Amino acid sequence: MARLGKRTRAAREAFAGKENLSVEEAVALVKANATSKFDETVEISLNLGVDTRHADQMVRGVVGLPNGTGKAMRVAVFARGPKADEATAAGADIVGAEDLMEAIQGGKIDFDRCIATPDMMPVVGRLGKILGPRNLMPNPKVGTVTMDVKAAVEAAKGGEVQFKAEKGGVVHAGVGKASFDEAKLVENVRAFVSAVAKAKPTGAKGAYMKKINLSSTMGPGITVDVDNAVTE
Repeated sequence: MARLGKRTRAAREAFAGKENLSVEEAVALVKANATSKFDETVEISLNLGVDTRHADQMVRGVVGLPNGTGKAMRVAVFARGPKADEATAAGADIVGAEDLMEAIQGGKIDFDRCIATPDMMPVVGRLGKILGPRNLMPNPKVGTVTMDVKAAVEAAKGGEVQFKAEKGGVVHAGVGKASFDEAKLVENVRAFVSAVAKAKPTGAKGAYMKKINLSSTMGPGITVDVDNAVTE
């Protein structure tokens, strides 16, 4: 077994014996132990009491984090004419139609969010097998299929986070950077948890939020008290 580094050992010792902390306590602990040379992302994962194999138990949504993610978001937009101009003016990194489709089919996917106007969906639909598994397929339920491309681009650039329950009912997302002030991270965590709580599907039975875990990119995780995290 490989020996643990000094930083990893110190982090594990700091976390030992601690669990079900308040959001404030968990954020403080994670932030204090994010000591890598780069600015680590603070990540949250929620274990939900849903079975994603059933359509009425799928959890999906979007939330605008009040203090952003700290990540530079690259946005691609499928649009033509005035809407393409609108997307460019709003700050989209890539704008196109069939040319963008061909670039993606050729393996060039250098964006984090994909937005499309409704009339472009027949073109975008051909990319389902490529964009779908990467969670990049435009979807009207999360506002990425829209005629208001300006608002969609600005929201993506401003710290909007999409979430979707994966196999096993786990929702995972980045909620800021370790360099953020503790108060801002706490705000972001609570906003994210609240959005997932509001997205509870009709088919969910029993306990909806089973476990919440907070960690940094390179650090161990700590469980967060569910009742403390859910503010509504």
